[in-house]
Amino acid sequence: LGTYALSAGYYDAYYGSAQKVRTLIQRDFAAAFAQVDVLVSPTTPTTAFRLGEKIDDPLAMYLNDVATIPVNLAGVPGISVPAGLSDDGLPVGFQVIAPARADDRLYRIGAALEAALEERWGGPLLDRAPELETNR
Repeated sequence: LGTYALSAGYYDAYYGSAQKVRTLIQRDFAAAFAQVDVLVSPTTPTTAFRLGEKIDDPLAMYLNDVATIPVNLAGVPGISVPAGLSDDGLPVGFQVIAPARADDRLYRIGAALEAALEERWGGPLLDRAPELETNR
């Protein structure tokens, strides 16, 4: 869709606006990181869906990225951490977001979270997850 819009004569109208919005998002993240070391938020607005379940619904798949889009637009690093399983046994996660060029901070936090959560679960989470295929 983005490629079509840019090639259909909308480049000037949308590209400039998109750059302005990106600058505002970057400023918001910079203001937040002036007060905290990292941010934590859901990775997706819903629990996971089974593999292939939404393949015919690209909009639903795109909307599942809504929590990670601002992070990408701002150019700051984020790491998704598995946090448990839904009632249906599907993975649920959250993301930790750090300031630009603070990837090392994310690796340290991710390793600490992984160790703590695996200790709580008694091993890797995916070892406890059911088959995620649609044809179970």
